[in-house]
Amino acid sequence: MSCRISELVLNCDDPELLARFWSDVLGYVELDREDGMIEIGPADAGFGGLQPTMILSASSNPRVGRLPLHIDVNPVDRDQDAELERLLALGARPADVGQTGDEQWHVLQDPEGNEFCLLRKRLDP
Repeated sequence: MSCRISELVLNCDDPELLARFWSDVLGYVELDREDGMIEIGPADAGFGGLQPTMILSASSNPRVGRLPLHIDVNPVDRDQDAELERLLALGARPADVGQTGDEQWHVLQDPEGNEFCLLRKRLDP
């Protein structure tokens, strides 16, 4: 018996803003909304599919320091440089976490400052 990640929950100041951002980044759609939370996920699978959904949950607790967990994403229909341009146009910002410049990934922040990495390897859609 084993488990599978079904949801990623991100506490945030503005669930609307991050739901739009992450939906655009991942090609997700809004699946559900209740009590200050917005769930987004793959249009064809929704909750329980092979890809986890994301829940953007309104929180008034300020985050202190870096999150101990971050999201990695890979391009699926373009190379890493083109995907980086797309993510920056959506509102991502470069983040400095002490990289040397030789990494094969880019460290970015979403509009609320949550770090995530754009990896190089292109995945099948």
